[in-house]
Amino acid sequence: MNDTLVLVTGGTGHLGGHAIARLLADGHRVRTTVRDPGRAAEVRAIAGPGELEVVAADLGADAGWAEAAEGVDYVLHVASPFPPASPEDDDEVIRPARDGAVRVLAAAREAGVRRVVLTSSFAAVGYSATPRAEYTEADWTDPADPNSAYVRSKVIAERAAWEQVRSAGGPELAVINPAGIFGPVLGGRPSSSVALVRAMLDGELPVVPPLSFGVADVRDVADLHVRAMTHPRAAGERFLAASGKSISFLEMARILAETVGGLPPRELTAEEVRAAAETDPAMREAAGRLGRVPVIRTDKARSVLGWRSRPVEETVADTAHSLLAARAG
Repeated sequence: MNDTLVLVTGGTGHLGGHAIARLLADGHRVRTTVRDPGRAAEVRAIAGPGELEVVAADLGADAGWAEAAEGVDYVLHVASPFPPASPEDDDEVIRPARDGAVRVLAAAREAGVRRVVLTSSFAAVGYSATPRAEYTEADWTDPADPNSAYVRSKVIAERAAWEQVRSAGGPELAVINPAGIFGPVLGGRPSSSVALVRAMLDGELPVVPPLSFGVADVRDVADLHVRAMTHPRAAGERFLAASGKSISFLEMARILAETVGGLPPRELTAEEVRAAAETDPAMREAAGRLGRVPVIRTDKARSVLGWRSRPVEETVADTAHSLLAARAG
């Protein structure tokens, strides 16, 4: 048994569950945080065998974080709010994301943690207009741009984390910036990304916008976190994570149709999106991204950390199969 103790925040989440399972399989001792102590049994069932401790801590409050970080060697700070719909007040999402990152880093510093790996997002990299659609870790989304609360929360939280380390010192910080996270569910509530696949399987999306986005497999993202946790060259660095080329909503639906059957939805025209944008805030954001197919460069994760990713088709198919298996079970 590895004597290393790793804290994973947000153990009930899609990525959190996979990160815990991977660490336990590697022989680490793991502690995880949940907002609701009543979900401890659910987390243990998802994680599988291994030494797992579950503690209560909320990103929106100081209580519990000192205890959560005590005796910990590494932290994977995965937890962050991802609402299914836009909140009335953007601060409902931005504040806990930003303050939570700062709280976790402060607790880690006081506890003598070696390194924190923060889960940020491609949202913090590629959601501002640029002359090109190719993105590397050098790119940043402008938090002042009129993006959704979630997109703004990711860039604001990541910038706050880097500033916290610069101003207060230690622990080491590495950041993972994944594209949309899909892949097999381990149990519990599906993430917002996985909910998109479920909606397509259930025929709840008769039409989709003509937009393209990056896909990252949750298993590969968990692997990248574990690599960044200990690799000497990961400290002070950001790493983008995506699987191959970006795909459109329609292309995803076609992969699902080929995998489990059914008919793909109709793709809206650009004119229809612009017309809908006059009254629908979500379509307004979509209209601003028409015609852009993001090229997400993952050379750094591959060359520095030896990371590899699954094909997009495998990720989408495995997402669908796991959702159907969970429903049947």
